[in-house]
Amino acid sequence: MKKEVVLSKLKQEIHEGNYLLGMDTATGRSAVNAKNGGADLILALNSGKFRQLGRSPLAGYLPIVNSNEMVREFSSKELLPILEEFPVIFGVNATDPLMDSNELLTYLKNSQYTGVVNYPTISLIDGQFREALEAGGMTYSQEVELIRAAKEAGLFTIGFVTNLLEAEMMDKIEPDILCIHLGLIEGSDVETKRIHAFKNILPVIQQICVFMEAQDSSSILMIYGGPIDDWTEVRYIYNKFSQIKGYIGGEIFERIVSEQILSSQIQLFKDPAHTQHTNLTTQILDGVDKYYNPVDFVKEYIHTNYSNPIYVNELAEFNNLSLNYLGRLFKKKTGDTITEYLIKFRINKSIELMCSTNLRFEEIAPLVGYPTYAQFYKTFKKYLKKSPKEFKEESIITLF
Repeated sequence: MKKEVVLSKLKQEIHEGNYLLGMDTATGRSAVNAKNGGADLILALNSGKFRQLGRSPLAGYLPIVNSNEMVREFSSKELLPILEEFPVIFGVNATDPLMDSNELLTYLKNSQYTGVVNYPTISLIDGQFREALEAGGMTYSQEVELIRAAKEAGLFTIGFVTNLLEAEMMDKIEPDILCIHLGLIEGSDVETKRIHAFKNILPVIQQICVFMEAQDSSSILMIYGGPIDDWTEVRYIYNKFSQIKGYIGGEIFERIVSEQILSSQIQLFKDPAHTQHTNLTTQILDGVDKYYNPVDFVKEYIHTNYSNPIYVNELAEFNNLSLNYLGRLFKKKTGDTITEYLIKFRINKSIELMCSTNLRFEEIAPLVGYPTYAQFYKTFKKYLKKSPKEFKEESIITLF
């Protein structure tokens, strides 16, 4: 599909009050489901292929295969034939020292591809390795130049940036879409870490939004990846930053295996009417700023996450308080330490399950945050002076 047609459709979507959506995938089935659900763009990135293979998408940053050849291989076989007249964006590794950029851009322009994006981007590499790459001539500037050459060749262009400096560099070219890559974190086993990461991306988005608005840039602003876990967190960003017009995601969609669920979830991402914050992350981020005090935050977090590991030191860190100070505040307001409150809440939940289900005690234990029955038994008996079996047999349902 020609660049002008795609750009016109995207601008019409924005004019009608809809958000844009791109999907990073390497599979034809996911691409077709995304198209049918209302997605606007398909991105062919090397990370999508590694995810399809059940491997970490970070493999795309290692010298395992030639990234550009990999993307050309799977996209020409799995995406282009089945998508037909639908925009497919080719993820180009612009720092490949063996790449002939003119040859690649000519190939893309003469094929069904609509455009290019700089991926994998060196922006996501830091430290000594980044310094060594730049010393060897592999720099972010090469990615900017690739996007410039693609734009001059008449291709649709998406420029990934991760900070204000890169946004300034990329905006000189004014790609059709300037996309803020929010990092490599896509979820965490410890929810407070993921929420903390989510909170940290907001100032970066704000800086870039302010800059782009001041420049009166023609580029469409979108976001990609990072700690975002579902559509309500994307909605939170939309509500906070009106300059952001869309989202691009990969793994977040491919975790949804049902075709029907995938299509319906994509529609939720695009529908501007769904703005209610039901996701815990957005509730907490709004709450910390507007109505939560630290004690309420901790209680709410326990009520929502009692079945998962909860670490008191991380709750204190998220509230920017010392562990001792948060503990004193909590004890003063509730009469319990945070640990005591958590234990009592979990035991109460276990009693609810005992009274309302036929689950075995071994099944109840992990549901209330105890990985083994032995831990659950020991804690239950310590606080209630009875074993779970004795408690249930006596049908005592008095809670704390």
